[in-house]
Amino acid sequence: MKRLVVLLLAVVAASGCGFGAGDASGGKVTVTVSRDFGRSQMAPTRSEAARDGETVMRLLQRNFTVKTRFGGGFVQEIDGVSGGEAKGRKVDWFYYVNGIEASQGAADHKVSPGDRVWWDHHDWGAAQRIPAVVGAFPEPFTSGMDGKKFPVRLVCMGEAGRSCDEVEQRLQEAGIKTLARSSLEQSVGKVLRVLVGSWRDVRKDIAARQLEVGPQASGVFAKPDPSGSKIALLDSRGQVEKTLGPAGGLVAATSFADQDPTWLVTGTDQVGVAAAAAAVTEDQLRDRFALAIEAGKGVPLPIEAP
Repeated sequence: MKRLVVLLLAVVAASGCGFGAGDASGGKVTVTVSRDFGRSQMAPTRSEAARDGETVMRLLQRNFTVKTRFGGGFVQEIDGVSGGEAKGRKVDWFYYVNGIEASQGAADHKVSPGDRVWWDHHDWGAAQRIPAVVGAFPEPFTSGMDGKKFPVRLVCMGEAGRSCDEVEQRLQEAGIKTLARSSLEQSVGKVLRVLVGSWRDVRKDIAARQLEVGPQASGVFAKPDPSGSKIALLDSRGQVEKTLGPAGGLVAATSFADQDPTWLVTGTDQVGVAAAAAAVTEDQLRDRFALAIEAGKGVPLPIEAP
């Protein structure tokens, strides 16, 4: 039964064979195909005019060689790279639109102008679901999902005021001119939240606290200690490869239940929070599922196992 449930989850995440490109319309869409949690791109990102009625599957098929299974309802192979097993680990194709894991099959998901579609082939043994990633920044802040922009709430927690100022500036530079800012913990809801603060403060939030359980709960390959003084960095198997101490930072995204994503700009202390805030740029976050900051340098997550 468990194998069936897992299979169904995978089909939902990366399924479909729909067509219906329609006529070109305004705005651009991009499609990226990568392997191993964005560690390597299989081809340069493709950009083209959005088309009326376009689906994620049709966009993929027009730009890459695709093979499907289960009557065309499951993406099995892209440009010769197949799902199944690799080195004894289960691997498959999963897709994200504007950094958010798809909730429907690729044949049914319509593309909107501005969308960034990202397919990644990776091991899903340690995290069967990764609800959100940071690698499409400045999405989902600029385009949202399904053509609808999210209301954005910036939550400044504890003593992170200066770092929160920096994150706010970066969001404004990305095109978000109106956002709600608060110094109080906020409940999850139908809003895209950005929590800024040390882990000791951020962990008070129910969505953020999922990281302490591990990637099977949060989809993030970082596991902060409840004390806030350490952040364990994990490989794709969920094994600890290194641990951040003082000045360690983290930029990640997760989701609680079926709510909109929660972004986390956090660290083991205020120095780490500042380092994480400085990393909220398109260049540093591009194609990253999450990004840790160690000694001022970005560490893509999950960490590549030796």
